[in-house]
Amino acid sequence: MRFLILAATLIAGFPFAALAQTPVAPAAPAAPGPAVRAMAAGYKALTVCSALKTAEAAGGSRTLESVEANELVGVYPELDGLVREMPVVIGQRQVSVAWDEAMPPRVAVFAPGRGCAIQPVGWSGESPEMFLPGVRVNETFVLADPSGNAALLNEAVEGAFEGRYGEGANTTAVLVLQADRVVADEYGEGFGVDTPQRTWSVGKSLAGTLIGAAVHRGEADVNAPAAIADWRREGDPRAAITLDQLMRMASGLTSDTAGNRTDALYFGGVGIDEQATTWPLIAPPGTRYRYANNDTLLAVLSIAPTFADHPPAELFRRLGMYDTWAETDWRGNYVLSSQVWSTARDLARFGQMYLHDGVVDGERVLPEGWRDYVSRPSGPQPSGDQGYGATFWLMNRSDGIPADTISANGNRGQYVVIVPSRNIVIVRRGEDPTGKRFDVIGFTRDVLAALD
Repeated sequence: MRFLILAATLIAGFPFAALAQTPVAPAAPAAPGPAVRAMAAGYKALTVCSALKTAEAAGGSRTLESVEANELVGVYPELDGLVREMPVVIGQRQVSVAWDEAMPPRVAVFAPGRGCAIQPVGWSGESPEMFLPGVRVNETFVLADPSGNAALLNEAVEGAFEGRYGEGANTTAVLVLQADRVVADEYGEGFGVDTPQRTWSVGKSLAGTLIGAAVHRGEADVNAPAAIADWRREGDPRAAITLDQLMRMASGLTSDTAGNRTDALYFGGVGIDEQATTWPLIAPPGTRYRYANNDTLLAVLSIAPTFADHPPAELFRRLGMYDTWAETDWRGNYVLSSQVWSTARDLARFGQMYLHDGVVDGERVLPEGWRDYVSRPSGPQPSGDQGYGATFWLMNRSDGIPADTISANGNRGQYVVIVPSRNIVIVRRGEDPTGKRFDVIGFTRDVLAALD
């Protein structure tokens, strides 16, 4: 009984109110693991290498400070802090970023004509053989007086740089082409006509164009099963997936994440032919839309044998895109779903070819009607403001924008908007941080209204 009385006395005298108000310190977040650190180092090494080396090859220049203030701001949340703090070493042909005391740094190696390639984790070898450089021709765009209301056009362009089309968005370049004449050409601080930027998923539309060129040469058939060697074993249901279904994001394959990140391929040093071919079906081919880098990577892999005689640089040169680099993984596979570096003017030339339905200087480089093909929403469609064709987005759901408008869209605010019925191309480049979106539909509507 004495024990119970004593216990009751102690309980009665205990300051419960104080206990309820005592804050509990939150558990410290776990330190990033080696896989995340390696990925962050790969992201930084490749980005710095591509930005600096392609600018130099284009006859311009970038500084590390500019890259850190633009390309390396607002990246994926789990990588953002690491990318900012990791030291970078810039050499003549490569860029390295240390990430672990027991492992070699992550290294990206530059090759003329091919841009930079991130090497696999643990790589400490010599730089690979140099590739043959492309031929660069200095050309000058002439800024013409726009038809329509020049004041309204200027207001829209300035608004793109001032945040009118998205708070926190970072516009780096705007170029508007009307009737084969440049009527607007403006750049942000640290960027200019000779500053290539990563196209991100605008590269998918470039990939679709390379496929079109192969079709025109008789070297590819969009309605045939994709030529993926790993799918040719008897009984593999993926053997039925057509090139057209890959181009329309309708393969039925699963992918790395529920969204569209393929970090191991982009920054981790994993080869496309090692991973992209391994994903299983989760839906019958042609029945479900799922935007995925892997579909484009597989479409490009299926025409890879044509690159020996007709590499991407050949088509780029034919279009006058002399400051454009299609990068590869370390095994030589083109990463044409994202890793193409190009200037605003080169992308305007790309859009201009589509205004002319695949004809350049009187020579047909794409099949007749290819523009209609990539613009046709014949597959399963996404929800939202834009439909999807074959590697191009469709602006067919917005008032004030002609229904034949197509666009090549990329992460961090890359856009090439093509309006055939108005003979207009709109290029907007950006380095929008994660979560900050540029209203390309509103911007397009305003530009078209100004040029009406």
